[in-house]
Amino acid sequence: MAAMTRVRRVPGFVRGRLAAAVCAGLVCACLAGCGHGGAATAGASTASAGPPSSAAPPSPPASAPVSSPEATPSADDPQTPTDTPATEEATTAASQEAVTAGGSGASALWGKAYSGTASISVDVYDYCTTDGSRRLAGSRTYSMSSTLDLGRPQAGGGRTEGNPFSMLFAAGAPSQAGAVSFRSSSVSTVSSVDLAGHYRDPNLLLTYWDIGWSGGELNARLTDPHASEAVVLNLFNWPSLLVACRSDLGQMPGGFPHALAAGTTFTGRLDGSGASLTARGATTDGVVAFRFTFDGTAS
Repeated sequence: MAAMTRVRRVPGFVRGRLAAAVCAGLVCACLAGCGHGGAATAGASTASAGPPSSAAPPSPPASAPVSSPEATPSADDPQTPTDTPATEEATTAASQEAVTAGGSGASALWGKAYSGTASISVDVYDYCTTDGSRRLAGSRTYSMSSTLDLGRPQAGGGRTEGNPFSMLFAAGAPSQAGAVSFRSSSVSTVSSVDLAGHYRDPNLLLTYWDIGWSGGELNARLTDPHASEAVVLNLFNWPSLLVACRSDLGQMPGGFPHALAAGTTFTGRLDGSGASLTARGATTDGVVAFRFTFDGTAS
């Protein structure tokens, strides 16, 4: 009772100041606690709400050098030429030449012209026997100035001559008796429509000879005189009698063209410097059989 009495005796203004101080202390404590907790929560919320890309990438350690990627050359950048061995260049050139000239390198002969002399031997036959059989009527030998021209295989009507080169040989003038002419191919102009009215290429390629050439050796053979097309260009000119089996009545002036028969051959040495060739053959009518040698020099 004495203690309570003492308390009650504390003046009223003192009791009010004590109560105010106690309340102020409690408020400060609450604010301090809320401030620490609120700051941590706000920081965590801000970090989680930000996008991942907003964070700066980590810097590489100073001790680890950063290597830049090698530049990839673009298609427009000039390429550094690579030296090709001489053997490879030679092989490539040889293979290209072989393809161009059918595997023989004969393109080196395109445009070559040879001039020389042909020594010709002729056996002449007739059918003036009692039974009409063929007989030898005479023989003759002579020589003529001759030329041989080689060129690029001819093309026409969408086709190309299958020979390594085109060939044109001539002994004597075209109208001269005893003259000989060989032609490997020709492009003939025909009607642009056939008999049924169908369109066709007016440029018709005719190939007469099958030519083989390898290692400087020529092996050519007349395979088709093209008599059915009436374009006969492989000929042997020889005089004909005015009347068959009547030599006493004379003969036609000049030479008469006889078509050469399939199977006529032309063989021998042929290179870039010269030619030494032999021909053997006969005419389709069986009147003339011949053999000649041609020696020419390239010009």
